[in-house]
Amino acid sequence: MFELLSILAKGGPVMVPLLICSMISLAVTIERFLFWRRIRSKELVNQMLTLVEKGQPQEALRLGQSSDLPIVRVLAEGLAHLNPSPSKAMEVAAQAEVPVLKRRLTILDTIITLAPLLGLLGTVTGMISSFGIMSEAGIGQPHAVTGGVAEALIATATGLLIAILTLIPYNYFTSRAEKEMEDMEYFASRLELLFHSHQEVK
Repeated sequence: MFELLSILAKGGPVMVPLLICSMISLAVTIERFLFWRRIRSKELVNQMLTLVEKGQPQEALRLGQSSDLPIVRVLAEGLAHLNPSPSKAMEVAAQAEVPVLKRRLTILDTIITLAPLLGLLGTVTGMISSFGIMSEAGIGQPHAVTGGVAEALIATATGLLIAILTLIPYNYFTSRAEKEMEDMEYFASRLELLFHSHQEVK
């Protein structure tokens, strides 16, 4: 532990914003993971569609209004606006849910870009420090510049590591958001088909 702290301390002042970036990335990743874990079940959606199929749209609406899942809210809007246009109501509701699905992904995207740049800044400041020491100690003492070089390499490596570790959950959450939007379209289409089938029966 002490060795790790010692290495981080050698990275220079740029390690402070890098450490902040890593903590923010971790917090957002945990929050998004818990969010997607909570909404992954489609059991309630299937229950609503089953009720509509049985000719009980009001029961399905009451079931949907008791939930805060994005897809359920979209279907509930369609059920609440059976006349005149449930499809438009679901389309508007789906558009409103997109920011919810992509919430805080901009933060991860920013960290992916910012962390390597901060590491590069650490490289520049470390090399400037090395050349400053070299000008004072002379070229004959190369060991005098190793501190600045170490600072440069540590900051760069840390910035790249943070970016890489943030990129993985960012891509995962982005793909989950796209998949959830596809599911919204799929279940909304199924609900519309059920509406049409009941109208034809009548």
